[in-house]
Amino acid sequence: MIYMEENKKLLFQITDLKQWFPVGKKSFGKEQKFVKANDGISLDIYEGETLGLVGESGCGKSTFGRTLLQLYPQTAGSSIYYRRNTKSFASDVSGLDNGIDLAKLSEKEMRQLRQELQMIFQDPYSSLNPRMTVGQIIGEGLLAHGIFKKNDAKMQEYVLNIMEECGLAPYFIHRYPHQFSGGQRQRIGIARSLAVKPRFVVCDEAVSALDVSIQSQIINLLLDLKEKDNLTYLFISHDLSVVKYISDRVGVMYLGNMVELAKTEELFQHPAHPYTEALLSAIPTIDADTKKEAIFLEGDIPSPINPPSGCKFHTRCCYCTDICKKEVPEFKEISKGHFVACHHTR
Repeated sequence: MIYMEENKKLLFQITDLKQWFPVGKKSFGKEQKFVKANDGISLDIYEGETLGLVGESGCGKSTFGRTLLQLYPQTAGSSIYYRRNTKSFASDVSGLDNGIDLAKLSEKEMRQLRQELQMIFQDPYSSLNPRMTVGQIIGEGLLAHGIFKKNDAKMQEYVLNIMEECGLAPYFIHRYPHQFSGGQRQRIGIARSLAVKPRFVVCDEAVSALDVSIQSQIINLLLDLKEKDNLTYLFISHDLSVVKYISDRVGVMYLGNMVELAKTEELFQHPAHPYTEALLSAIPTIDADTKKEAIFLEGDIPSPINPPSGCKFHTRCCYCTDICKKEVPEFKEISKGHFVACHHTR
């Protein structure tokens, strides 16, 4: 991408990332069909920022986060990750002097990077092992990455410090997940991810399953930990109010594609894509001066197996013309750091 954030180091350079899932078995005389969950996403992520990612359910947000961490094998494209020290890794695999293409790494090679690239999962009720205590859950990653050896007396002290940072009482260390509320379980998930001192964390709907009061506590916790450890977040959510509060930049996805990307204030003040306009108009507000008329999108989201030709949004767009039905819009920069994929950018 052309735009470079001032005084920021590049952490990820993602180019034409695709994640297609095959549908059914390929049979003679019939073309193999795919669910195009991510269909050519290109963006840069900078060290120390929070990049928000929004869009309707099923648009490919979570798939993008998981594919970026190579939890799903990447179908196509490159995901260049810039480490602090590439000499300690087999960088010749990527063919780059100062970056590693995660899409080309084997499972064994990728495992070396797991400590640096972590994830906080959406559901705090299913993402924790019910047979393990809090201490074992948080300590599992520490043992797996060789940060501590088994039966090391210092490990429990380290785990207790992480628990304290994440707002968990010391006496929780021997309790099991079923003994905690949703907010406490999410704190355990955060502690597990941050215990290994990562550089990059994918927060996949990390607060969506929680009450509003608990959401604010978890968001403030994430911001405090980011400031303390210079973390970089990919914050995936469908709650635009939360994204506005926590994010430095925001990307908007529709049916597997990035349709708009800008700094948070710029995107909320001057949305340039019709889909972004519709999303922002749906944010509830009690301020009569800032209240906008709701934009209702007609029709259903098209099938990701057989998406529309041209611009995928044209079937629901009030500004649609013939060019929208025939040509795929270029994801281009309309102002500094503001990217849009639309034929009729205003």
